[in-house]
Parts: sequence; C-alpha cells; structure tokens
Amino acid sequence: MDDLGGLDGLDFARVTPAEFAALVRKLSAREMAELMRGELRARVLAEIFGRMEHVFRPEAAGSLAALIRWEVTGDADEPTEVWETTIADGACTVRRGPSDATPRTTFTLADTEFLKLVSGNASPVVMFMTRKVRIGGDIGLASGLTRIFDIPKA
Repeated sequence: MDDLGGLDGLDFARVTPAEFAALVRKLSAREMAELMRGELRARVLAEIFGRMEHVFRPEAAGSLAALIRWEVTGDADEPTEVWETTIADGACTVRRGPSDATPRTTFTLADTEFLKLVSGNASPVVMFMTRKVRIGGDIGLASGLTRIFDIPKA
C-alpha cells in the first residue's frame, strides 16, 4: 500500500467530503483498486455509508419514502458489499447488508466507480449511459438522488 501515499494509515473520519473528492480525483484506477482491498476497503465503505445520514438533505427529500440498495462489487478477491439506505419521515438511515424488504431502486457498480460516484468525480448520467452503474427499479428515484444528498463537487 505504500504506493497509495499513506492512505492506508489515513483516519477517514477526519477527511471532509471535499478532501475526499480531491483524494479520489488524484488516484489512478490502479490505486483505487488497491485502496478497495481487504480491511482498507471495509473502512472506506463503512465511512462513506456512515456519512450518508449526515449529507442527507431532508428539505430536498420532502415526503419521499424509499429503500435504496447499493451493491458494490469487488474484484475477484473481494465479495460484493451490500448496503441499504432508507429514506422516510425526513430522515436517512443506513445499514450494512440486505434486508428482507424490496428496494425501490438498486445500484450495482464496481468499487472504483462507486468511489467516483460518491465523491462527485463522475457524472451519474454518463455512468448509467456507459453501463458503469446498473440501476434496477425506479430510475426516476435514482436520477434524483443527487438532489437529496450533498455530494461534493470534484
């Protein structure tokens, strides 16, 4: 991990969304793939999903009620990580692992594409059109998520 410039020792909880966006922007695809391996991958995903509740914009969500499932696929050595965000009653909650509930929309994307998406380093529309992200269910809801989460502008 030395080629990641010390990211393996970084306290991700202290990194602001803007700093995270800048870090991701500087990483090559190979470095992102290295970042998303093993324990470091688990830390990065836990930090990103842990922050979703804090970057949620309830005023933009209005009366929206939805379960959103995220399937973040790893390389051959890493399992798919499933996380869910539930939006209801003006709040967003996050849980690791799939529930028995049927999601209103499901995002399926690779680790590196997920990092680009949540850091504002890629256009969700372009990612969808180029099949870097697959969306199941309510595409209208999926397209509106950028309004209800404060995603950094890379």
